This record gives sequence, C-alpha cells and structure tokens, in this order.
Amino acid sequence: MLSKNKIIAFLATTDAPRSRAFYEGILGLPVASDDPFALVVDAGGTMLRVQKVQDMKPAPYTALGWEVNDIRATAAELVKRNVAFNRYGHFEQDDLGIWTAPSGARVAWFQDPDGNVLSLTQVRGSKA
Repeated sequence: MLSKNKIIAFLATTDAPRSRAFYEGILGLPVASDDPFALVVDAGGTMLRVQKVQDMKPAPYTALGWEVNDIRATAAELVKRNVAFNRYGHFEQDDLGIWTAPSGARVAWFQDPDGNVLSLTQVRGSKA
C-alpha cells in the first residue's frame, strides 16, 4: 500500500538552534523550514523533521543513517568538522571507528547534539 510513497524521517531535539547548527552547518543538510514545531531539512531527497520537544530520551540504537559511497572519506570529513565517532567494545573498529560487518558492509556511528545515534554505511561492492 505505501511502497510507492516517500518516507519522512523523524528525530527530536530539546535545543533547536543547536540542532540546526549541527544538521545544517556540520552535516550540510539544507533547511526547508524552521517553525515552532520542527526544524525540517532535506536529507538527500528525504524530509527529516527534527521535532522540537521539551524532554526526550534518545534511543540507544541507530535512529537514522546514510548510505555513502566512500565511508572513510565521509568519516574523515566529519572528523574535520568535529564529529566524534562512537566506539563499541563488542565491535572491531578501525582508526575512524568504522566496523566491517560479516556481510562486508562498513558502518560507523556518531551522535547528534541530543544523543540520537546516527550512522554511515558503505554497502559491499561500493567504492572501498
């Protein structure tokens, strides 16, 4: 029924100006609108609504991620923009925090200012 419809992604923030600085300034996502209810950015053609809330508890798992062609280059650029990648003791991660899954996909995780876990994924077969 919904297979041909666009998806809208949602996250939450308790500090909208800080989130705007992160999503627009650091991640480079164009702002579509910023109203009392949500900061809306264009995430590669997907609408991302960062809802403005009073209280929130971020999920301990990945809430949103991007598929990238070159995870090392993308992660290195984000590090230059002061993004810190998460380290997980149960995964063997390289110097940038990139883990290679049994499928061959490569994944790195980081957080937005509210603690939402975000990720980069390079699927097997794309540029190494």
